[in-house]
Amino acid sequence: MQTIDNFNFKDKKALIRVDYNVPLDSYYQITDTNRIDATLPTIRKILGDGGSVILMSHLGRPKGGPEEKFSLKHLLPYLSEQLKQPVKFADDCIGQSAKDLAAGLKPGEVLLLENLRFYKEEEKGDEGFAQKLASLGDIYVNDAFGTAHRAHASTAIIANYFPQAKCFGYVMAEEVIHLDKVLKKATHPFTAILGGAKISGKIEVISHLMDKVDNLIIGGGMMFTFIKAIGGEVGNSLVEDELLEISRNIVEGAKTMGVNLYLPVDAIIADAFSNDANIKICNAYDIPDTWMGLDIGPNTLQKFEHVIEQSSTILWNGPMGVFEMNNFEEGTKKIAEAIAKATENGAFSLVGGGDSVAAINKYELADKISYVSTGGGAMLEYIEGKELPGVKAING
Repeated sequence: MQTIDNFNFKDKKALIRVDYNVPLDSYYQITDTNRIDATLPTIRKILGDGGSVILMSHLGRPKGGPEEKFSLKHLLPYLSEQLKQPVKFADDCIGQSAKDLAAGLKPGEVLLLENLRFYKEEEKGDEGFAQKLASLGDIYVNDAFGTAHRAHASTAIIANYFPQAKCFGYVMAEEVIHLDKVLKKATHPFTAILGGAKISGKIEVISHLMDKVDNLIIGGGMMFTFIKAIGGEVGNSLVEDELLEISRNIVEGAKTMGVNLYLPVDAIIADAFSNDANIKICNAYDIPDTWMGLDIGPNTLQKFEHVIEQSSTILWNGPMGVFEMNNFEEGTKKIAEAIAKATENGAFSLVGGGDSVAAINKYELADKISYVSTGGGAMLEYIEGKELPGVKAING
């Protein structure tokens, strides 16, 4: 694996694809700096070698052309503060200002390019656009795992212009190493915990994990499709009726392959999708007609915690309930705490996906997890066994 540790960047311009798709509030202040913070070691290594850095990223989903709220200039104050130097800014990623600023960049300096997605050519994987970006630097560094599953100009196509001078940054390298540790070198018992609203995005993940895991724990909204599939009454809970047969096949498949599949036995139910709704604990297979399940119940939690405590490898993607509402956060919070405790006792834990990472951060447990993945969609596709364009572009 080619990483930045294989290169000396002295007097070289490193063109780094980062994932600075961070949330901004109405005053354009960054509300979660994790994705920027993750790339700082990569930037510092290059600057420390005596190289210079050109950063390129997307932000949000602009609808064809520049929009103030998606400008990367809003990230300059934070980035400059973290790097303890003023970061230069090109108000266009391939225009004259980008060319001039890149050409004049001195060792130790950092340049941030404007949002790549202000050009539709970025998402189309346009060769000409990739070539213009490539002309700005000497070495291409991909450090954007969050977009590694997209064959965009800046994540995959651009690497063709750096046949001998391309590598992973630390974020990308760490992601691949840790995901491989779970998928290819797991210590058993290996437990996967899947939650979130829907099964539809997780079918391939479940299929690919079946011959790897000892235990598969299902929670979140997706649990009700499984429960209905095997004859339970789920009231007004979220169900994907078109996936009932697939869910039954997964339950049968787990038995055939000797995988312990754990579905909730009880649930916290409410008479409306609201934190102020009436709530009670109920058998997960016997939910009244007008009620809906919004979290796993206490008996389920006890069982899940026990399984997690006995595990040596743990993969978690997706919350157990609607954890954004405090009446339905107990399941997610306690599962997060159980994973942290198992990790403290020697298990290897990997947590990924936007909501799971948000939960880990909400309960201030990030430093108690072995590895927190920065890429939700990319992580799921990697677990599905797909070859990610951004990874292939470097590995060849």
